[in-house]
Amino acid sequence: MAKKSEKPVPKPVICATCGSKNAEDSSRCAVCGASLRGQSASGRARRTSPEVTLSLPIALIILAVLIVLSVGLTYLLTRGLGAGVAAEPEATITLTPTETITPSATPTETQVPSPTPLPTLEYFVVENDSLLAIAVRYDVSIQSILQMNPGLNSQSILTVGQRLLLPQPTPSPSPEPTATLPPEEATRAACDTIIYTVEANDTLGGIADNYNVNLRAIMDFNGMSSETVFLGQVLIIPLCERNPTPGPSPTPTPPPPYPAANLLLPQDGAAFSLADDSVTLQWAAVGELRENEFYEVTVEDITEGTGTRKLVDYVKDTKYIISSDFRPSESLPHILRWWIEVVRQTGISAGGEAIYVSGGAASIKRDFTWSGAAPDSTPTP
Repeated sequence: MAKKSEKPVPKPVICATCGSKNAEDSSRCAVCGASLRGQSASGRARRTSPEVTLSLPIALIILAVLIVLSVGLTYLLTRGLGAGVAAEPEATITLTPTETITPSATPTETQVPSPTPLPTLEYFVVENDSLLAIAVRYDVSIQSILQMNPGLNSQSILTVGQRLLLPQPTPSPSPEPTATLPPEEATRAACDTIIYTVEANDTLGGIADNYNVNLRAIMDFNGMSSETVFLGQVLIIPLCERNPTPGPSPTPTPPPPYPAANLLLPQDGAAFSLADDSVTLQWAAVGELRENEFYEVTVEDITEGTGTRKLVDYVKDTKYIISSDFRPSESLPHILRWWIEVVRQTGISAGGEAIYVSGGAASIKRDFTWSGAAPDSTPTP
């Protein structure tokens, strides 16, 4: 059988710019309009190396696919590689924000404050000062002052303005300072009183006679403008305002004891020198003293090594002046201690001296220093 002649099939020419197929005899691309000249019979352009050119729509599609793949890969990494991947990806993928863990605050230990030691006291010497007077004033020993000031000894002469280091006073329980009241208020505060409720048929004069108390004193203590009293009225009876009893009583009733006197002047630790001819002691009244009652004033020289020097006297007033007769004759200041006590005279001894008994509590004791000669200005070698 004779072979049929085969007619060659025309081959399309592929545009090198956009990749679209065109007829073999086309001179320009029907899609992008690029020139098709210079291509082989098969329709391919002669190039030394292959070149792929994409149209704008295809390039946008490829870019979208890459973005979707990147988002999907990020999602898989955040959710864990072990999680199952859905068979069909969702149209829209929402990324889940990663939870941020905030570290908890580390507890800080509270620092316990440690006690701060008390600082050393600094003192500058004034006129008429001595180691003994300074030691008494600051409640420390002379030896402790010498230890803190190596250049000093017990015989050193202090100069005005000299700087000294003093230790802190030795802690010891001491009474709190009491407020100084005017004499009238101090007398009222120290007066013993009782409370009385007015009964039927009572009169102020009868109540005063019953307690042997001055009628006017009852009115003053209760702020009364007249002697009229009422049933059930509460009165304060001041026992310290009792009337003196005329003549001795066959069965005397001892009056109540007086409270301790409140000392006023001089202040504890005060210093006096040769320039002071006297020292005045003052205290608050404890009440109106009876005829046989007195304030007993005691002054005692307690300076070590000077022997016993003691002054005892009796006064009605609330002050006492120590004359220069009791002033020390040495330049070394002496420590003098004084206190007050109410006493009652109960009779006279065979030698003609008054006999006294205590009539109340003794006051606290105070100290002051007194020197009787100018200190030697020659420094100790």
